[in-house]
Amino acid sequence: MERENFIIAIDGFSSCGKSTVAKAVAKKLQFVFIDSGAMYRAVTLYFLRHHVNLDDTEKINAALEHIHIDFVPHADKMCMLLNGEDVSEEIRQMHVSEKVSEVSAIKEVRQALVRQQQNLGKRRNIVMDGRDIGTTVFPDADLKIFMTASPDVRAERRLAELLAKGEEVSMEEIKQNLAHRDHIDSTREESPLRQAEDAIVLDNSDLTQEEQLEIVLNEYEKKKKGHY
Repeated sequence: MERENFIIAIDGFSSCGKSTVAKAVAKKLQFVFIDSGAMYRAVTLYFLRHHVNLDDTEKINAALEHIHIDFVPHADKMCMLLNGEDVSEEIRQMHVSEKVSEVSAIKEVRQALVRQQQNLGKRRNIVMDGRDIGTTVFPDADLKIFMTASPDVRAERRLAELLAKGEEVSMEEIKQNLAHRDHIDSTREESPLRQAEDAIVLDNSDLTQEEQLEIVLNEYEKKKKGHY
């Protein structure tokens, strides 16, 4: 039976603008935006705060039972709540970025969050971005976009984002962090980052945010004609 809701999956490497595009698409289409990467960051923050050993499966499973993640609208953005606390800003800090790929590679973490993500996508029109949305979370998504950009462009964007928040980091630190995350994301055993066969590749190295939005909306219009 065909779903009545429409799912847009946007996957790709870190710091290539997935969330920015996904938010813009969701706003334009009045869909629900779900930032799956923020969910992994929230788990990472919880693990850091509670000193969860990433090699201790028993402790990991116990911690996951106490993690409740939700998204709530506030003003013109969606806030990430970790057990009721707004952690939208803290999850973007460097100490979380340095560990998030390692936490994301843990099978138990991925399985727990995939279940939550799939539940969030039931009976609603959604735009979800991440690394395994079109391959694992929603393999039957109506529209799949795989985003990428050159390493230098990604590093420049990430550096600007952190400096704007007052974090003192160097370009070299950023490049090392991105390379480390790319390696873990692409080689992990549990649902690695890869392009779905039916995904549309969007290299935004030289595109403005408006141009990226237009491309995705055009692809949506094409897919929508065969959906409803």
